[in-house]
Amino acid sequence: MKFSKPIKKFYETDILIIGSGSAGSTAAIAAASGKYEVTMVERYGFPGGTSTQMLDTFYGFFTPSASPKKIVGGIPHRVVDALDRTGNIFLRPNTYGAGTGVNYNPEKLKQVWDNLLLEGGVRIFYHSTLVGVESTGETSTCVFFHKGMGFFSITAKRIIDASGDADYCHWANLPYEKAGEKEPAQSMTTTFRMANVEQQEYEAAGGKKMLKEKMAEAYEKGSHPLPRKEGSAHEMCQPKCISTVAVKVVDLDPLDVEGITKAEIEGRRQAFVFEDFFRAEVPGYQNAKIIGLSHQIGVRETRRVFGEYRLTKADCMQAKTFDDQIFLCGAPIEDHRKSDDGGSETFWQYVPEGGVYGVPYRTIVPKNGQNTWAVGRCFSATHDAHASCRSMAQTMSMGQAAGLAALVSLDTDQNAKNIDFNKLQDALLNQGAILEMPDKTADTSRDGWKNN
Repeated sequence: MKFSKPIKKFYETDILIIGSGSAGSTAAIAAASGKYEVTMVERYGFPGGTSTQMLDTFYGFFTPSASPKKIVGGIPHRVVDALDRTGNIFLRPNTYGAGTGVNYNPEKLKQVWDNLLLEGGVRIFYHSTLVGVESTGETSTCVFFHKGMGFFSITAKRIIDASGDADYCHWANLPYEKAGEKEPAQSMTTTFRMANVEQQEYEAAGGKKMLKEKMAEAYEKGSHPLPRKEGSAHEMCQPKCISTVAVKVVDLDPLDVEGITKAEIEGRRQAFVFEDFFRAEVPGYQNAKIIGLSHQIGVRETRRVFGEYRLTKADCMQAKTFDDQIFLCGAPIEDHRKSDDGGSETFWQYVPEGGVYGVPYRTIVPKNGQNTWAVGRCFSATHDAHASCRSMAQTMSMGQAAGLAALVSLDTDQNAKNIDFNKLQDALLNQGAILEMPDKTADTSRDGWKNN
């Protein structure tokens, strides 16, 4: 697109990452070899995206089975190690069996991301929003807006779109589909945290099973206007604090200014409905109160890029492997949807026998793009496959692969589609990535991280 607004500053870089979520930050760390200049731009004032804005648990590192196997390594593992050294993680089982989760302090994670990025020499621009793209030959010029400086541009040889909403692909006219056009888009969630929870009293009264029963009863009887029958509340690293995934906002478009505004307001309203419910009905919560809401409402899917390959539900459920796979996933399909009776529930479907599937490199290479990768929740997948492969261990793995692919691409002067995959595979293995299911006799269930 042509851009007519005055540009205040002009920058150049070799590799540009748009978005500093778990995928984007990992991509930047992977690309920061010292050989090429790496720049990352983020619309908020801190890195991490969903990992620091609204959640406090990494899922996807382990298979959800009775004998869990660790299936993600490399830079994602380094991130958890860095948190572990500060005493800010513990392992916990997932309420609905999605596998062992790595619980962490999201505020500390902001600093961990900062430190890893700065150690790698990544140039960071916070508080900057992409508003336009102009591609000429082998480079792309991206125009950003900063509320204090106005418009500035960055011209890059390689682009990694980790914006979540596929913003770069949208402005560059690369093909994608919008969630909700064919099947209902997943619901949005405002997470909230409560303090002064008496966890022992809660557990003695039945814990998660009791909470599930009380939520269903309140929903059915209408004693509290809850938006759904089921939800989760789990311990945090901070003593006597819990975090939730309970709020459900449906039928609003997060890419529409009116839709996202209504969603933010509705998410906050529901959060305090839940506060009333917890305080009145759940043992251990009598004196608990909300101490924080997610930085923004959590959006699970918007634009999904059409890549050189599109991951499908059959790929996931058949535990398919690929010659060009860049990471593994064993997470179930976890589709937060609107139920028939108007409530919002979650559909689960598991990979048979605790298996895993491979995710091919081609899913992060957009069609018609020359020097572009799309990672995170905008990668190339159908609605169902996306609902399985969106755990943060997997989005970090996408970022790791894209960052290393950008290096291979520059080293060999090849575009994203045609890079030497053997070189990328070697780079991934050198980082410690896991590309094949660990031996069934290998004990990888703990891997040095402590269990709560």
